[in-house]
Amino acid sequence: MLGLLSLSLVLGACGQNATTPTAGSAKPIPAALRDAGQQSAKWFVELEGDPTSLSGQSVLSQQATFRTQALSRSIRYQEVQSFSTLFNGFSVIATGAEINRISQMPGVLGVYPIHEVQLPPTVRGENGNLSPDMFYATGMTGADIAQNELGLTGKGVKVGVIDSGIDVDHPAFQGRIVAGYDFVGDDYGKDGKYVAVPDNNPDDCGGHGTHVAGIIGGNDPSNTRNGVGFKGVAPDVSFGAYRIFGCSGSSYDDVILAAMERSYTDGMQVVNMSLGSAFDNWKETPLAKAADRLVKKGVIVVASAGNSGANGQYSMGGPTMGDQVISVASVDNAKIELESFTVTPDGSKIGFYAATGAPAPTKGLVLPLTKNPATTTATTNDGCTVNGASPFAANSLTGKAVLIQRGTCSFYEKASNAQKAGAAAVILYNNAAGYINPTVAGTPAITIPVVSVSNADGKKLDALLAQNPTVNFDGGMVTIANPTGNASSSFSSFGMSADLEFKPDLGAPGGSIYSTVPLEQGGYEVMSGTSMASPHVAGAAALLLQAYPNTPAKEMRRTLMNTASLRSYLNGSTLITGLPDYVQRQGAGMLDIVSAYTNAVKATPEKLSLGESDTFATRSKVVVLKNTGSRREVYTAYNYPALTIAGTTLAPAPSQKYATMTINGQDASISGSGVAVVVPPFSEVELNIVVTPPAGAPDKAQYGGYVYLESTTSPNLVVPYAGFKGDYQSLASFGNLIISGATYNAPLFADDGADSLYEEGEAVTTPIDFTFKDVTIPGTTTTTFDAPYIVVNFAHQIRTLSMELLDANGTVVDTLFTEDYVGRHCTNNLANVTSSCRAYTTLDWDGKLSNGQDAAAGVYQLRLKALKPQGDASNPAHTEVYTSQQFTVIR
Repeated sequence: MLGLLSLSLVLGACGQNATTPTAGSAKPIPAALRDAGQQSAKWFVELEGDPTSLSGQSVLSQQATFRTQALSRSIRYQEVQSFSTLFNGFSVIATGAEINRISQMPGVLGVYPIHEVQLPPTVRGENGNLSPDMFYATGMTGADIAQNELGLTGKGVKVGVIDSGIDVDHPAFQGRIVAGYDFVGDDYGKDGKYVAVPDNNPDDCGGHGTHVAGIIGGNDPSNTRNGVGFKGVAPDVSFGAYRIFGCSGSSYDDVILAAMERSYTDGMQVVNMSLGSAFDNWKETPLAKAADRLVKKGVIVVASAGNSGANGQYSMGGPTMGDQVISVASVDNAKIELESFTVTPDGSKIGFYAATGAPAPTKGLVLPLTKNPATTTATTNDGCTVNGASPFAANSLTGKAVLIQRGTCSFYEKASNAQKAGAAAVILYNNAAGYINPTVAGTPAITIPVVSVSNADGKKLDALLAQNPTVNFDGGMVTIANPTGNASSSFSSFGMSADLEFKPDLGAPGGSIYSTVPLEQGGYEVMSGTSMASPHVAGAAALLLQAYPNTPAKEMRRTLMNTASLRSYLNGSTLITGLPDYVQRQGAGMLDIVSAYTNAVKATPEKLSLGESDTFATRSKVVVLKNTGSRREVYTAYNYPALTIAGTTLAPAPSQKYATMTINGQDASISGSGVAVVVPPFSEVELNIVVTPPAGAPDKAQYGGYVYLESTTSPNLVVPYAGFKGDYQSLASFGNLIISGATYNAPLFADDGADSLYEEGEAVTTPIDFTFKDVTIPGTTTTTFDAPYIVVNFAHQIRTLSMELLDANGTVVDTLFTEDYVGRHCTNNLANVTSSCRAYTTLDWDGKLSNGQDAAAGVYQLRLKALKPQGDASNPAHTEVYTSQQFTVIR
């Protein structure tokens, strides 16, 4: 039933071929690491006291006290805005040194960096390139049945969309945007300038928010296919549009928090947030905590799990981590519709994507098909330049379409080589399952059509070449089964949370979803991302609220998770039926709206977080089944294990070592006869679950599976579980850094004034000193502030990070700062850094103590201490320590 899987551990790109720099003396500081003095940044400052439990007067009094105390301590900061509904505190601009002092103030619960939040990365199809995949997506979740047979449309339910706004002129939303606000303006983030120009019109010029809103509840009878108009999941909902992005670029956490508070004030019943900061996966971070407080106030909050699956385990973050938030993973759409060309001699139709950066094929274009005769379907560098020479002979492709396989070099290089050889078009085919959206932009420009087809279709075309085929771009369309359909999307982020809580919660269609975009962008477009999965669940919540209007906000997640359907693991191009994908990627499984609507039995809790196995041999849990119906329900209960995640944090790998389980003292193996469970009408039954972690799983693996309750008369029920194999505190907090291919033993101690970088434990050959004045970097004319800083890679999340100042004897002089709930970095390789993927943080010291006074002249060291997640501060093994080289403060 579980199938067979044989996969080797794939090493991450980070560090595979890295070398280690020679130790012994300080190295010059790479330009990418250089700290330009004491940089200012935005921070959240959280004060003690839950605003949902305090009076408004008490919150304002606490905030006034903070301001007075900060002034008396001569702490310099700029207050950006204050919050009092979902968060008690401020967003401020301050240097790292000043925020360090704020962190030590009485009444301050915590300080947290405010993240720059990019418009969530999505894969966008060309306008008009695909037909309405939303028709298939609604079929995957049962939304079509809910609308057409159950009469559910979301009418009367208000759904808030915190995003890039909604196109107010789009016919899919006419008369249904009942509230909204633009917090930023069109130019916010343009050219790196973040000047908010708010107004009351949340019109979308970016596109993302309109696409999300269309999935939730777009309704456009004028856009038809087979006589059926475009509809989202809940086509009669009312919208609140909260614009937190400009026309392009990014936004910030505090803008999102302001929008969350506004959505509550406006009376939204459901709020969708297809956004977040990856790797910041603590439920105690400001946006996650605020999202939980929204639920506490009666609002259903749905958030995307994130698109950082390629960056390994524990890669979720943002509001999706809230305890009561519904966190949504992505599943690839079952079918896709593509433009097609017709092939002779067999007359078959081949679906394609048109490449970005090249002209689309003209309707009626007919070309003979060829390829490089020296290649086969096993050639890995098809179409690539070899030793400076083109793979195609001059003029050998004149007037022809050339078939080229993906691999080794860029799409642009392949297309450029073909164009230089006279090709009239290029047909790229994938070297793995699924489709690709190629980009061939470059200089000189590609002026011939370039399209991409699947691996299977590419091989089919290759086999037809002996018959001298032609391709006819006749403007046709083809509906195909998505090769990766119904499997978890590869980009969907991995859980669990930093404190080993079960996340994500649920899956929904997010791969290749057709929905609305602003009219000036064409009106409709296909995008992929967990951003597209989350609104499916927000729309489903609206349908169920219409049906059951008294459902408490915190109960909606249970309703949806209990009846989810499991997704199988996609091994390359093969979907292994009966082998559930990692629970840490799919959650409880695919959203099933009809089963959630009809199900009378609720399982509590809806998920089981089992923690680390180092401290227990087995874990006992109780699941209560409550029958709210008049019919006796009978189930057969099993342990249905999912894949275990082995490998490393940055390079996960599958393992088929599973936990075992007993239910009510009986063996619950999926290969056995199961455990009979009877739930009488209007009654409750307890299931005593005992889970034993997988003995054969590698150390530090994440395991999981499902308590699977099978019924012949009612919806099947699932209660997913997840745990960690081994000692969770054995995961390293600080990681090494790879810079220009060389591995540095980090954390690193830096002295800009001397252009010196020291690895951890490296001996000092030249005394290090700091004057805390402006100095010139040796060998340059660049001026910098002469102060020490530490460059640190966070290899895993950290419960509490602190930096201490030690004297020459190693005695603590002062605790310079404390930061709780620190996220991990995306990578440890500077070559992989992007605007949304960081490899390191710099921690500065400006020569002052936490009381604002200058540290006296003398010899010191800086010490970082990282308390591990779920660590015991009294256990030295649970705190990782780094101590810098000694240095002298000169006054």
